[in-house]
Amino acid sequence: MERKSFSCRDTASCLALLAVALCLGAATVARGQLTDDFYDDCCPQAENIVRARVSAAMKAEPRMGASLLRLHFHDCFVNGCDGSILLDGNNTEKLAGPNLNSARGFDVVDAIKADLEKACPGVVSCADILAIAAKYGVLLSGGPDYDVLLGRRDGLVANQSGANSNLPSPFDPISTITKKFSDVGLNTTDVVVLSGGHTIGRARCVLFSGRLANFSATSSVDPTLNASLASSLQALCRGGDGNQTAALDDGSADAFDNHYYQNLLGQRGLLSSDQGLFSSTDGSAATTRALVQAYSASSERFFCDFGRSMLKMGNILPLTGSAGQIRSNCRAIN
Repeated sequence: MERKSFSCRDTASCLALLAVALCLGAATVARGQLTDDFYDDCCPQAENIVRARVSAAMKAEPRMGASLLRLHFHDCFVNGCDGSILLDGNNTEKLAGPNLNSARGFDVVDAIKADLEKACPGVVSCADILAIAAKYGVLLSGGPDYDVLLGRRDGLVANQSGANSNLPSPFDPISTITKKFSDVGLNTTDVVVLSGGHTIGRARCVLFSGRLANFSATSSVDPTLNASLASSLQALCRGGDGNQTAALDDGSADAFDNHYYQNLLGQRGLLSSDQGLFSSTDGSAATTRALVQAYSASSERFFCDFGRSMLKMGNILPLTGSAGQIRSNCRAIN
C-alpha cells in the first residue's frame, strides 16, 4: 500500500496551521474560558509585539496610552469584548456619539495586527489586541502590571445603537452610570476604580463646558467645580469649536497614579461624572465617596483594585472556542 504523507506548500503555512491548531486546543482545554497563557504555545511573542508597538506610539504621543485603554473599555460595553469597535462600515461604532471625534488609536491597532499577522498569521484576535494594548497603555504610563486573560475571538457585527445607549456618558448621573455597569456585570466598586482610568488622558471642551458659567463670568455654574479650575477652563474653551482638550487629571495628565481621586476631594474633577463620584447626592454617593477617599489615600489599593476590575471588564461576554472568527484585518470581517 502506498504511504500517504502530509505536506504544506511552505514552512510558513505549515507553522501557521500548527499555531491555529494549538490555539484551538487551548480553547478546548480552557472550556471556553479566558486564560493567562492562551498564546504561550501558538504565539509566545504576542505580548512583546503588542508592547513594542504601544511603547513606540506612546513615545510619539504619551496620550496614546489613555486612548488604547478607552478603546478596550468602549469595546467591552457594546456586544461584549469582541473587537466590534474596530469594524468599519454602515453600522460602525466609531460614528456613535460617545466615539465620534474622540475614539482614537485605530492606526496603532492596525500596526499591531500587521506585526502579529507576520509573526503568527491567523492566531491573535483583534479583541485580545485591545486587551493587551490597554494593559501596556496603563503599565507604560506608570500604572499597575496585571495579568491579561486571553482567548477572545472577534465578533462579526458592530452595534452603533448599542454604543449610543450602553456606554456611560459624562453627562449621566452616578445612579445611571452604576446601572449601566450593573447591566454588564460590574458593581459600584468597578465604577469608581475604572473611572480612575481618567488619571491619564484628555477630554474635549464640549464634554464639560456645560459646567462653566457664561464665558464672561469668572465663576462656575456648577458649585461642585473648583472656581480657579473653572476660570482656567473658561479661558481654554472660550471662542473655540468645543474640540480643545483639557487634562482629565489636572496636574498629572500622563502619569497613571491616584492623583485623580485627590482632585475629586478638592472639586477638581473635569467631568461631572468624575466629580459626581465624590459630590453626588444620589443613592450611590455614600459608597462611591468612601471609595474615592480610600483610593486618594492609597495608590497601592487603587492599583490592586484596578487590575481586578480590568480583568472583570475584559471578561464581559467574550466569544471563545469556535464562536466568531480571528479577523485578519481588524476593520473588517474575513
